[in-house]
Amino acid sequence: MGKKVVLDLDETLVCAYETSSVPPVVRSQAIEAGVNCFELECISIDKEVEGKQKVNHVTVFERPGLQEFLREISGFADLVLFTAGLEDYARPLVDIIDVENRFSLCLYRPATISTEYREHVKDLSCLSKDLSRTVIVDNNPFSFLLQPLNGIPCLPFFASQPYDEQLMGVILPLLQNLSMEKDVRPVLYERFHMPQWFQKHGIPSSDET
Repeated sequence: MGKKVVLDLDETLVCAYETSSVPPVVRSQAIEAGVNCFELECISIDKEVEGKQKVNHVTVFERPGLQEFLREISGFADLVLFTAGLEDYARPLVDIIDVENRFSLCLYRPATISTEYREHVKDLSCLSKDLSRTVIVDNNPFSFLLQPLNGIPCLPFFASQPYDEQLMGVILPLLQNLSMEKDVRPVLYERFHMPQWFQKHGIPSSDET
């Protein structure tokens, strides 16, 4: 079985803000540093007073190295996007950052589940019965609380960090190393000890270590 890399969207691959709330200095620093950014119009779930759909204007910043990161991983793994974002917002965003169609599957908020501990949990068992070769990269570890041994927690990304090196400097080398493993879980357990992290946050481990 090939390797499957599941990627979160917001604050993992990109960060997005209402356009009116982006400080001009943050935008200019990001552009100066070579960060890709673009504007997006999103249909809001809120209605205007006269009943029309409200449109939100959003500015999206790509995490530094994103395009190279996706290109490298797609060379050795099956890429899946799994976001707790709504499809009306996330789909047009993904269409822009993934012009090469590197994601074989995109899952949005309805694919997440609620547990007694957290909402919008990403249950990887919907992707495969055998998770020995599946990893999820997410800035919110609670997203993978059902499979703590498959998760790679990454630092969140904000537009004020135009020189962030998380994707190319930390996550990519780790994924390349994991691509050689028959089972990623023992390696990830040794590196992150996520079951213990969840226990400290009052969530009993659902995975055997």
